[in-house]
Amino acid sequence: MASLPSDAPKLTRIQENWLAVRERRILNWLCARMPASVTPDRLTALGMVGAVMVFAGYLASNLGSTWLLLSLAGYVIQWFGDSMDGSLARFRRIERPSYGYFIDHSCDGLANLLIVGGIGLSPFVTMDVAMVALAGYFLMSMHAFLSARVIGELRLSYLAAGPTELRLFLMGLTVAMMVVGPDRDVIGRISGFDLIVGAIGAILIVLFVVQTLSVSRLLLARGEKKD
Repeated sequence: MASLPSDAPKLTRIQENWLAVRERRILNWLCARMPASVTPDRLTALGMVGAVMVFAGYLASNLGSTWLLLSLAGYVIQWFGDSMDGSLARFRRIERPSYGYFIDHSCDGLANLLIVGGIGLSPFVTMDVAMVALAGYFLMSMHAFLSARVIGELRLSYLAAGPTELRLFLMGLTVAMMVVGPDRDVIGRISGFDLIVGAIGAILIVLFVVQTLSVSRLLLARGEKKD
């Protein structure tokens, strides 16, 4: 096994998604008005409640598309909890870097498992296609965490899109599910929703390969010694 660097570089957060500036203004406005009883840990828990709601809505959509309204509400709650927990900690200057990093990203992984797993259990997207998308997400998460360790950059957005843009896209996809319904096959038994979700997974996997090569070249250019 290759040895890890003896000293971890200082971590820099990189967030260059389309909505980053507007979202930051909204989050700062909300942080300034949060009562003292609202804590980052409670917001993290609220975000997980939102993820469970998304999962439940997709699962229940097998009984009727109206249940997707529960998923839409869950996305909003999940955004609020997931975006506000770290923002509130930084606003109040009560950060716990190691604890916050570990808990936040652990909950992100579980939340995305619930969301994508729920999509795969719905009548709109097959589970095998959903798992391709989930594999792409986890590969990009792996890349982000490895990059944070070896070059000190925690990148929160790629191709000018981040978690908020992805949530908005999935909410739009969910609305389309309600309008179109589950019985619109495009190629054989493959639905248009399968094609969309599968394409997202393929893009994430290709992006992982490209970013891995890019960081590898950067490390070689720095003249790092061989193990």
